[in-house]
Amino acid sequence: MKQKTLALLLALALSLSLTACGKQEAPAAPEETEKTETTEPVQPEESQEEESSGEESPEEEAPAEDEDAGKLPENAGGQESANQPAQKPAEPPAQKPVEKPVQKPAEPPAEKPAEKPAEKPAEQPDTSVDLAAFYESLLADSTNMPAMTQAEGETLDTFYTGLSGIKTRQCSVYMSMISAAVGEIALVEVENVADVQAVKDIFQARIDYQVGDDANPGGAWYPASIEGWKNNSRIVSNGNYVMLVALEGADDVVAAFNALFA
Repeated sequence: MKQKTLALLLALALSLSLTACGKQEAPAAPEETEKTETTEPVQPEESQEEESSGEESPEEEAPAEDEDAGKLPENAGGQESANQPAQKPAEPPAQKPVEKPVQKPAEPPAEKPAEKPAEKPAEQPDTSVDLAAFYESLLADSTNMPAMTQAEGETLDTFYTGLSGIKTRQCSVYMSMISAAVGEIALVEVENVADVQAVKDIFQARIDYQVGDDANPGGAWYPASIEGWKNNSRIVSNGNYVMLVALEGADDVVAAFNALFA
């Protein structure tokens, strides 16, 4: 029992001593805390919350920007700042091309009745004829044609008065070399068909002169020659071509002349 009591006492004494030691070492802790508090001051929670709220909420700073934006610069009414680049004038908006109205296809004109081509005069030839060659062919085919010579200059104007005043493309007058013989051929191509009748009138005047009348003897002079001019003279035309023939067998010459235009 004594030993147990002694052991308990020793244990109690040891615990007391340990407790006493712990109380003596405990004051050192507050010094360290004070040092840490002085070296690193802790900010109040309210200030931290204000700073954090100020960083995170951009909406509170917006009014300051609006106030600055509403203020006009000092030189707004004057010249622009030298450092500020000149602003280009605003380009006008692109104009849309004006759309042309859609044109309706033109309606086809009413069909006119087909016009008939202008008819050529009945006497208008369709081919060119060499009158000199025609005369040469008559000489080659005829056996009873008297010798003839071509009338020109004053002779032509005397017996065919007015013929030289008409525009012609071809004009050849052949007269018998013997006045008593009936033989004469005049071949003319006029430029204008309107002159055909004038040539015919000149040719008829030549026949009338040769035949004569009861008051005046004919230019043929001889009764047989006058009768030959009266019965064997012909005037014929085709288009712009006119022929006078006074010759025995005059109808054959007329047929050959008309055949040139067939």
